[in-house]
Amino acid sequence: MSPSYLAGWVFFRCVYGTYFRWRVFNSERVPAEGPVILASNHASFLDPPLIGAGLPRSINYLARENLFRFPLIGALLRSWNSVPVDRNGGGAAGLRQILDRLLAGGAIILFPEGTRTRDGRLQPARSGIGLAVIKSQAPVVPVRVFGTYEAFGRHLRFPKPHRVAVKFGRPMMFAELRAEAQICAKPRVKAIYQQVANEIMAAIAALEPHEDKETFP
Repeated sequence: MSPSYLAGWVFFRCVYGTYFRWRVFNSERVPAEGPVILASNHASFLDPPLIGAGLPRSINYLARENLFRFPLIGALLRSWNSVPVDRNGGGAAGLRQILDRLLAGGAIILFPEGTRTRDGRLQPARSGIGLAVIKSQAPVVPVRVFGTYEAFGRHLRFPKPHRVAVKFGRPMMFAELRAEAQICAKPRVKAIYQQVANEIMAAIAALEPHEDKETFP
């Protein structure tokens, strides 16, 4: 971790541990090193730092590319391993940077739903994460956050002291679909992207906080 990243990591752990009384489940399922995609549901701006603060390794985050135009903000985002992407989180340049981070052995957070939920419910997965998964060789760890919508969803202007939790699932590899995507026709490749996205979203939905042991940060 860079000094700036470490400072932010400690700060958010303190905030989540006091104001939000957080809980972390099964963080040991995330590889301690090497490339990994953390695929999470998205309910709040609290989600990315919550996931990152629950892990002892540094994480690459996505941030809107226009934020990097401001010198101080851009420098801070770069020191926090942020990846510039367009407003919709897609684009060839953004995908290349995501794949470059994975190729370099990094971990990155992606949101299959594409945007924050408006009602607290899980949303259908978009195919974009399937493209990133198939183009890489990284394992995918499904992640589910709980309580962040109630704490700071779209309907709130300021975070409430509501308890939050994050749970990490078992890694998914998609070896067969990656191999098929190398040789099949384009229409099937597009279907594979959506299939991967749907399977990841199903794995996220299957995670519940009361199962398995709790990891205390």
